[in-house]
Amino acid sequence: MTSSLRDYGAAAPHGPNMERHHVATQDVSAINPNEAGALHNLLHPDDIYTENGTYWADLPMGQRLKFVTHVDSQESKKELRSIGTMFKNDPLSPLGYYLRNMVVPGAGLLLEGYVLFSIGNVRPLLQAAFPSCWKTFDTCNKTWTEAIDYLEIIGIIVGQILVGVIGDWLGRRWGLIQDAVIMFVGLIMLTAAWGVDQNGWVICYVWSLFFYGIGVGGEYPMTATSGMENAVGSGKVSTKDDRLHRGRKVTSAFLMQGWGQFTNQVILILLLLIFHHGSGNPPYSKVAAQWTYRISFAIPAVGTLWLVYFRYYKMRSASKQLFLAKKKQKVTGYDTQSLKMTLTYFGPRLLATAGAWFANDIFFYGNKLFQNQFIAVLTPNNHSVMEGWLYNLVNVGVSLVGYYMASFFIDNKLYGRKWMMIVGFLADFILFVVPAFNYDFFTSPDHIHAFQAMYFLSSFFNQFGPNSVTFLVAAEVFPTPIRATAHGFSAAVGKLGALTAAVLYNYITTKQKFYVVPWFGLAGALLTWLFLPDTTGLDLKEQERRWSYIRAGREEDYHGIAIHPKHLSLWERIRGVGKHYDAALDYQQKVEELRAEWEARQARKGNEGVKVEDDEDEDDEYPHEVHNYFSRTATNSPNMTPMLRPKEKQTSESDNTSNEKFDIDVAR
Repeated sequence: MTSSLRDYGAAAPHGPNMERHHVATQDVSAINPNEAGALHNLLHPDDIYTENGTYWADLPMGQRLKFVTHVDSQESKKELRSIGTMFKNDPLSPLGYYLRNMVVPGAGLLLEGYVLFSIGNVRPLLQAAFPSCWKTFDTCNKTWTEAIDYLEIIGIIVGQILVGVIGDWLGRRWGLIQDAVIMFVGLIMLTAAWGVDQNGWVICYVWSLFFYGIGVGGEYPMTATSGMENAVGSGKVSTKDDRLHRGRKVTSAFLMQGWGQFTNQVILILLLLIFHHGSGNPPYSKVAAQWTYRISFAIPAVGTLWLVYFRYYKMRSASKQLFLAKKKQKVTGYDTQSLKMTLTYFGPRLLATAGAWFANDIFFYGNKLFQNQFIAVLTPNNHSVMEGWLYNLVNVGVSLVGYYMASFFIDNKLYGRKWMMIVGFLADFILFVVPAFNYDFFTSPDHIHAFQAMYFLSSFFNQFGPNSVTFLVAAEVFPTPIRATAHGFSAAVGKLGALTAAVLYNYITTKQKFYVVPWFGLAGALLTWLFLPDTTGLDLKEQERRWSYIRAGREEDYHGIAIHPKHLSLWERIRGVGKHYDAALDYQQKVEELRAEWEARQARKGNEGVKVEDDEDEDDEYPHEVHNYFSRTATNSPNMTPMLRPKEKQTSESDNTSNEKFDIDVAR
């Protein structure tokens, strides 16, 4: 049998043939309605195609709205029924399902969110308890105390790039294990940080944060790629779950970062009350401050040790999709060819994911690292660490609402990834630019609550927008072999934004920050609008199918929905990337490719003594009617190929039921 293009793509739904001809068939004139219907249902799933085979994005706006609303409504009812059944059988089973499918995949982000954002929370306590070191710098070097923010972010950048490459080279599983081990050791270092004097303690604290940051950085590409690929399934055709809920699965793991921030703030409040004799008011003793911050770091160390165990023993298949891709491409190490081709074909997408993440982190990390300064504006006469922490707890709570709203709406085809990101950027732009040009008015006692509302709303729209979406799309819009690398690079550029904020904010006033920050929101919205494609509702396997054509040097021969204008960026549409989109030709190609997969599988099964192992189809059987049709029409002649395509739906006057009609072309 001739070699197939399925040798190039990761878990492509079908394997097109590179020779432009196929293993021939006979008796092609006799395809019965059941077989035709089975093929149609297999290749035109009802959550993205109408009954007559029209893709949802090809429908007029009114029909599109009706179709999407109907699909989402049916899926919501199905999920609610499922939850009801689970609750009836066991009231705690829905909670168990949530923990297994949302919390555990995001456990690393929960733990790193807890530690990462504790730095801004702990600083006011250390400044109050050790003023000569952390505030006036009489006993400690000012450069080292300020380096806490810089080296933490640099460590994250190193981890994002390093582990991103390792994840594509050695596999997702080893990247996940490595991250957990580094974070565990880093937490031990943070808990035990000390020195012969206070300056030595600060230096040890800084380098411990740098080391921990490497593990944090690796969590980004590893959690995004493994969570996304594990949701895909391993069959030859994409799953409804991938198309309808992939975004929700990834963002549900990502929002654990918000719960990490919330948990950290709660634990710090409780620890201070315990070690400060039940009071949160100053003055704070050195002993109380030391116990509070050290125990707060020791607690996540226990959870991180469990994470090392879980990833080593319970996530053995985390690299499956990557290894399938490498096997098909006959690559054993790092796929440098895919990296080069990705830069060639998807360079503007990388500009969008990296540039938007940079703009977002100016907002996000600047907000978090210097939150005590913003809260000081809200409470100008406050000298209690506790009051600032309580304000921050409210802010994190508002952010969590944004995280969950993003998770609920990110897979909606009428809103989805791209619009969520643009709206979030523009909302943050407005919420920062308004007080920027009337700062004294909004910070006056009479209008401080309006300022507070805008500050909290900016946190909400940051999560219900670019912060959640960048984490998803930075992996989603790139092919499997270099997905972790692309995500890691985008995240690293994003952290350069955080580093920019950390450096810049030390040299400008709080008022000046409001003059600088808004314009990054506007820039992020423009980058997203121009260069980012909208992959909402587009399954990963269809994207990999397109990648298989690109990899084989036949980009112009791909006619599928991955190049539908809906799923291309404005820049790609201007360049004419979608000019080869043709639904009828694509259907013909899919039938050819499906037959090629079927014949290859039958050939492997027929080889005596050869077991079909580690095959992407091992847990997915062809529909009985499709199997019968391919079996009945198979032949050894290399000259003919059946191509099937749906005709217009026809309805009998006497019967409202409709049958799909098919033409059969014989290609010689």
